[in-house]
Amino acid sequence: MVFTLQLPLVPVPAAAVVHEGRMPITATTRVHGSSPAIDVLTAAAARRGTPLLASTDEPDQVAAPGDIVLRLDADAAASEGYRLSVGRHAEIIGADEAGLFYGVQTLLQLLRDDDGGWSIPHVEIDDAPRFTHRGVMLDVARHFFDVAEVKRFIDATSALKFNRLHLHLTDDQGWRVHIDSWPLLTERSSATSAGGDRGGFYTKDDYREIVAHAASRHMVLIPEIDLPGHTHAVGVAYPELVEEPVLNDALVAQSETLGQPLPVAGETYLGWGVGHSSVRIREERTYDFVRDVVRELAEMTPGPYLHIGGDESLGTSQEDFDHFAERATQIVVDAGKIPVAWHEMGAATGIAEGTIGQYWGMKAPTGSHAAEAAHFVERGGALIMSAADATYLDMKYDEDFPLGLTWAGVIDVRTAYEWEPTAVLDVPDAAILGTEAPLWSETTRTIDDVESLVFPRAAAEAEIAWSPQHGEGRDWSSFRERLGALAPLWKAEGTRFHPTADIPWSDR
Repeated sequence: MVFTLQLPLVPVPAAAVVHEGRMPITATTRVHGSSPAIDVLTAAAARRGTPLLASTDEPDQVAAPGDIVLRLDADAAASEGYRLSVGRHAEIIGADEAGLFYGVQTLLQLLRDDDGGWSIPHVEIDDAPRFTHRGVMLDVARHFFDVAEVKRFIDATSALKFNRLHLHLTDDQGWRVHIDSWPLLTERSSATSAGGDRGGFYTKDDYREIVAHAASRHMVLIPEIDLPGHTHAVGVAYPELVEEPVLNDALVAQSETLGQPLPVAGETYLGWGVGHSSVRIREERTYDFVRDVVRELAEMTPGPYLHIGGDESLGTSQEDFDHFAERATQIVVDAGKIPVAWHEMGAATGIAEGTIGQYWGMKAPTGSHAAEAAHFVERGGALIMSAADATYLDMKYDEDFPLGLTWAGVIDVRTAYEWEPTAVLDVPDAAILGTEAPLWSETTRTIDDVESLVFPRAAAEAEIAWSPQHGEGRDWSSFRERLGALAPLWKAEGTRFHPTADIPWSDR
């Protein structure tokens, strides 16, 4: 019989059948196979007090009752998909290594300690993702998070089957990755964060370590250098590259309300205001800078993407902005990467063909946002959907929540869950690569702060990106029950989450 709703799984799988009975996990349970996913499984089980013994024997010959087998079969599922069956023993068959990894994450969600004994229900699951792009973004520019903290973020989000990590590496408040050809970027523009909090930056070895850890969790890292705006920190290091700050009424009013300083050319900026900075778009030296930064980042980034920014250049004329967008996206193409840009860059007629747009407007588009996003598709590109009033993880859960902002609205878990990525824009469904849930770090001073905003809402975005739109269990009433069952797992992993009152949180 089909009992998908009984399974405490997020994201909900494409298809599942639950049978009577459970398979005990004991001190003699062995895990067979040669996949790196075995290490992920045994390490996670050990953290929960459930040691599993790894074996490199041929699984088909040695699997005993209660054992767990991992193996590959390209015909088992679509890319990143898997089949999980639990009966006499448990078997995960991955279409590829990513599929095995995601099958392990499903098994770990099913592994529970009931009445003093660990076990897994007898199930048959066939699963594969809806979207190829299932992303989260971490802003390390406004507040800095070190390598260990980013790894912790990767582990917690990849467990929900996210497969893209967008790192927002630069902004007005700081530059966070070392560039050999422009060393003053980290020497002069990385010491602090918003509000004067601790700063920091990644050496090239640090960056490669993050890339490698993400890859071990089947996450592709997408680095972002935000241009031509959000570049005040560039001007602190190299003032000849950046225009004088352009102050607007909204920025001045916000700074007064928050008691924050206004930006001053050449001085570290500690506020949150946006739209006041721009590189010198008509200076050829600017493009030498962009070319060098893109080249060095591309050399360190094995993934196909490089994000060039493009949002909130409020003091830049449209003509200059379009000129920069066209040149900068082509520089990324020339470096062998696929450019990604915030949707505003879609205003540029000659943006590089194949550029991917990231839509961060509202679920009901306003102004020119929809047309700008659609232009990426017209130029042979595609779209990542980050509707701000649904996916922005830095928004408050409610008006009284101590962290987060409210400019895109208050986003409770249900609001984060009940939206459809293909219904926002008038483009073909095939043009939607998937979704991304950004975490901007104005108010998050620690990684615990980050996790309190990210979880549990990231689970909602994970299900939207992975699960079939109209699949069984793909509704709020089912989701809230299944989400509540993740509480003991997050606690076991040391992941902070906000126990919002609209979810029935389980204690086991």
